Amino acid sequence: MAQQSTETDWVSRFADEVIAEAERRAAGKVASGASAPVIVCASGLSPSGPIHLGNLREVMTPHLVADEIRRRGHEVRHLISWDDYDRYRKVPEGVEGVDKSWAEHIGKPLTSVPAPAGSAYPNWAEHFKAAMTEALAELGVEYDGISQTEQYTSGVYRDQVLHAMKHRADIDAILAQYRTKKAPAKKSQKPVDEAELEAAEGSGAASEDDGSGGSAGYFPYKPYCGQCEKDLTTVTSYGDETTELTYTCTACGFGETVRLSEFHRGKLVWKVDWPMRWAYEGVIFEPSGVDHSSPGSSFVVGGQIVREIFDGAQPIGPMYAFVGISGMAKMSSSRGGVPTPGDALQIMEAPLLRWLYARRKPNQSFKIAFDQEIQRLYDEWDKLEGKVADGTALPADAAAHSRAVRTAAGELPRTPRPLPYRTLASVADITAGHDEQTLRILGELDPANPVTSLDETRPRLDKAEHWINTQVPADQRTIVREEPDAELLASLDGQARESLRLLLDGLDEHWSLDGLTTLVYGVPKVQAGLAPDAKPTPELKVAQRAFFALLYHLLVGRDTGPRLPTLLLAVGADRVRKLLGG
Repeated sequence: MAQQSTETDWVSRFADEVIAEAERRAAGKVASGASAPVIVCASGLSPSGPIHLGNLREVMTPHLVADEIRRRGHEVRHLISWDDYDRYRKVPEGVEGVDKSWAEHIGKPLTSVPAPAGSAYPNWAEHFKAAMTEALAELGVEYDGISQTEQYTSGVYRDQVLHAMKHRADIDAILAQYRTKKAPAKKSQKPVDEAELEAAEGSGAASEDDGSGGSAGYFPYKPYCGQCEKDLTTVTSYGDETTELTYTCTACGFGETVRLSEFHRGKLVWKVDWPMRWAYEGVIFEPSGVDHSSPGSSFVVGGQIVREIFDGAQPIGPMYAFVGISGMAKMSSSRGGVPTPGDALQIMEAPLLRWLYARRKPNQSFKIAFDQEIQRLYDEWDKLEGKVADGTALPADAAAHSRAVRTAAGELPRTPRPLPYRTLASVADITAGHDEQTLRILGELDPANPVTSLDETRPRLDKAEHWINTQVPADQRTIVREEPDAELLASLDGQARESLRLLLDGLDEHWSLDGLTTLVYGVPKVQAGLAPDAKPTPELKVAQRAFFALLYHLLVGRDTGPRLPTLLLAVGADRVRKLLGG
């Protein structure tokens, strides 16, 4: 029987289901005493352009399930099929080193398209695979990568291709059941945020034709032309006994007759290719995007084809929802406006990014923040860390945290001293990355336990600094005044002058992050005749806001800025006194 997990998160429930399905399939097929078969989970990625954070859900969903199964002591394999033998469909906009001339390669396999100008990689597919491979390594994703170019061109699928061609009439009959069905109108969805990244291109291409034939009949196989390399070909005849296949190319006019038992420059159409792979690899778990799960789509049709044509079984295949991006407008245009996992890992640590995928069920949308929201996400993460440490986290939250910070292979790298992200971002903003200044400020945050090396705060410090430098517009950056605002200081009334005096008098005694927090919130309370620790009233909150706005104007010339205690520490006591007229 499958081992049942006591954890209540979605990953554990899918792991239970997958293990039970693996045991069901193995029953009666494995000789007594033989070792249990490897449990196969799968993902598919098409390196047709930047592989974005929506596509990452195609990987993270089976990764988390496979990792849970591995934690339970089962042998599991997470396959990532690089669909690099897919056709090049269009020239993506905004990719550095690519112009309209790449349109001449439309129709070729992705591995036959030149890489963007200046790339270190041999072709288009390898160029975009490389960035994803690097990100997956940082995320701790263990997988077996399979190049579909290598699979097809080396003849690995020869028998499967010949089998599909032999049963082309049966495949055509199955597909015909769905060709006449119209998919229901899509329900409108409220956007998750500024953008929704559909991970629909994760496994192959949902919009690819199903191999419908012309006058010569239906053929589920598409050759790439021997002259122009494009798939704009039409099969005109095929002999089951000889495996002789004749095709012509509508792009260049070339035509030839080949023996399919020896010819490996082509592939099965997507709706046949995907179920063929399920059977060939013995896939038990593979999620898919929403477009693959509608009536007549690849996953639905594939279930019938894998059973009736390839004598296999359809995997457990949950549908996954969109991934939204907040702050996408600030993304570099060289990325085509599509943020990738590598982009996210430049501004957040791997455990946080893993957590965003682990804590939501696959059918739940969520967003990844590139704007100010990232500070709130980090606050939420740090709060969860505290609850896990003291044992007060809810079981599902604790499980998601565990999956974020470690895999079956061990712990992911962590920041030794994880100071609040918003604090690190503010310091990086004010110091413009000056290490000596940064260390001084961080060392004064908690004088009783000072930071003595920036390495204690890395990589979180580096992520926050990169966020400030790339995602915060120049007009929102903090520039501390060089000289006092004499005109504003001269215009202050008695109460405002008194508030500045109270602050300056308390600087030395309160020179730490906690101390300055108490001080800046306490000054308006003292002026109102209250104790520094009194609970704020509505009137007091108005006074505090006015006091804070005054300080921001005098220090940075704006109404708002970084948290005042952090700002004061960053500016330094002597300069604060100078700018506040002390």
